[in-house]
Amino acid sequence: MLKELLLRRMGDSDLILSPVGLGCWQFSQGHGFLGSYWSTLNDREIMEIIRTSLDNGVNWFDTAEAYGKGQSERALAASLSKLDIKPDEAIIATKWWPLFRTAGSIFRTIDRRRKALEPYPISLYQIHQPFSFSGIRSQMKAMGRLVEQQRIRYVGVSNFSADQMKTAYDELKKSGFSLVSNQVRYHLLDRKIESNGILETARKLRIAIISYSPLAQGILTGKFHQHPELLKNISRFRRFLPDFRKKGLQKSQPLIDILHQLAGKYQVSEAQIALSWLIYSKGDSVFVIPGASRVSHARENAAAMQLHLEKADMEMLDELTEKYK
Repeated sequence: MLKELLLRRMGDSDLILSPVGLGCWQFSQGHGFLGSYWSTLNDREIMEIIRTSLDNGVNWFDTAEAYGKGQSERALAASLSKLDIKPDEAIIATKWWPLFRTAGSIFRTIDRRRKALEPYPISLYQIHQPFSFSGIRSQMKAMGRLVEQQRIRYVGVSNFSADQMKTAYDELKKSGFSLVSNQVRYHLLDRKIESNGILETARKLRIAIISYSPLAQGILTGKFHQHPELLKNISRFRRFLPDFRKKGLQKSQPLIDILHQLAGKYQVSEAQIALSWLIYSKGDSVFVIPGASRVSHARENAAAMQLHLEKADMEMLDELTEKYK
């Protein structure tokens, strides 16, 4: 397991987590619209990915109602149970899907979320994105009541701007609770949170940043640059994103070249270089939740926690990706 000094506190909470968690969107097993985004994993594959993550120091998992209409949650809980992980031995974050709903849905659906994850408690419950038929204040009032009722432990948000995050923080404080996290897109090819106020506001309010898609959905592994024929194996949703098109790959090629160079220097993978930069370049306030569709991915992601880049290499990556702020 990880040495205690590598663990870190998530925001203003008592959650002591590994800098790298496991993103579980890929456990949707083809269910629902979002579930078709990734290739389908069977139960055995999911269990081995989770086992490998735990064995290599990852102690928390991020899932969501929208991931396969709860299938990701159910698959995660089932695997943890088969691995004989006790309810207090795994920390789970999940999310409420707000689109076309009101804040009242937070109460109406919480028991479904808890049932899907049974017997594991919800340590962090997040608003998946800021748009619903109810405002942020109403959502935070509802989330605060869930904490009061001990149905969840902590509250987080996802995809919130700096102003939206501040509004959520202020409203939740009225109930006596802290907003713990904001889960946003953040990686070497997208550093906008460093210039749009999100990172600065989060630091001031002691709100952790959770980086989703920290490897730009695979772009930062370099495999699609080195082997473009692999593009035909991914879903059409990913294939037609700008980063995966020919111009997008050409644009990111200089960064991939540097990641490849550093990977050789440290005898690690390009993905590990990219993850290490994220979790260590901004102190201890950033967490990452890369997914894993293979056991080798899970092992590689976890190993990034042990990698500390030299200051000069950190600065080189900073300078090279300054334009992505």
